Amino acid sequence: MRNRGSSIIIENNKVALIKRVRDGQTYYVFPGGGIESGETAEQAAIRETFEELGVIIKVKRNLGTITYNGLQVYFLAEIVGGKFGSGQGEEFTSQSRNRGTYEPLWMELDELESLDVRPVEIVKELRGRNW
Repeated sequence: MRNRGSSIIIENNKVALIKRVRDGQTYYVFPGGGIESGETAEQAAIRETFEELGVIIKVKRNLGTITYNGLQVYFLAEIVGGKFGSGQGEEFTSQSRNRGTYEPLWMELDELESLDVRPVEIVKELRGRNW
């Protein structure tokens, strides 16, 4: 079990996601990852979002916490710098990880429920709001 911090970035009615293809499955996740020693969930979300998307974010507020293999904390955030899609985290640069592929993308908010976007609890939280 490892606690995680993740970001929810919404711009122009689209949300930033990572498309994952692993073990024959295609699914989508919000950018984020494990909280390192001495780090808060918010700090992990900021660091992981930069590693995965190549963008610097400013956290606006906590959007929710889910218990699944530890605590997963999701923060609504906005991009304040960097270049989307230029992430250089180990998931993009290490050939030996053998954990499938990672592709940053923007997805229309109204498409979220028609695809396998994880976790579904956060997808439901995003539904029906005026972002």
